[in-house]
Amino acid sequence: MRLAVDVRGSGPPLVWGHGLTSSRRREDELGGLFGWSGLADAGRATVVRYDARGHGESGATAEADDYRWPSLALDQWALVDALGLERPVLGGASMGAATALHAALLRPGDVAGLVLVIPPTAWATRRAQAELYQAGAELVRASGAGAFVEAAAAAPVPAPFRDLPEAPRPVPDVAEDVLPTVLRGAAASDLPEPDELRSLDVPAVVLAWAGDPGHPVATAEVLAEVLPQATLEVAEDLPTVLTWPEKVAGVVAAAGSSG
Repeated sequence: MRLAVDVRGSGPPLVWGHGLTSSRRREDELGGLFGWSGLADAGRATVVRYDARGHGESGATAEADDYRWPSLALDQWALVDALGLERPVLGGASMGAATALHAALLRPGDVAGLVLVIPPTAWATRRAQAELYQAGAELVRASGAGAFVEAAAAAPVPAPFRDLPEAPRPVPDVAEDVLPTVLRGAAASDLPEPDELRSLDVPAVVLAWAGDPGHPVATAEVLAEVLPQATLEVAEDLPTVLTWPEKVAGVVAAAGSSG
């Protein structure tokens, strides 16, 4: 199973993971909102972006367990080792943030920092989200990916995007025959327990936005409380979201100076 990856820029390494059913391509279609290409272009970071297993241009496997977040964390370390990266900052959006946390707990001494953007439902709120993913998997199996896209479009629009003429809506970059398995893997996943995360004593930033039940502010608040060096920002509007790359640059710089 091969992962599709691109490496851009120079400076301390930032390994970035996209969200569930997304990809590098889908993030680029959002105008680079989560691509952090500006950091690479300015020579402030070596930005490593990749398509997770089953997503985008990466290979896929047949078992739902392969798409659970701890399994994706193993993929991430395999990529880091293959590229010869030393003490990267690990980060991502939603599923990518979850992958980074699981990866950091696997090898905490090899992580220089964390960038956790729109962390997903976790712990007490996870069961309801898992049921949605299971239902989504059945919907794709019975009616195809188009029905899943239509159902997802009914989800609330996060606060920063409500005033836009057309709010961004995720379109899966996952093959239709793989999508149910990917969703079942997500349904069987959760973030590490908060007490486990207290050991991750590295620079970290937690970036959330309001009004998104799939990425509740409550998750971000717990992460900011338990991670020893975390700072938290909750965006209510788009201008605040557009400042996030600079927050990420701060973590990468802090990680680079400490490494």
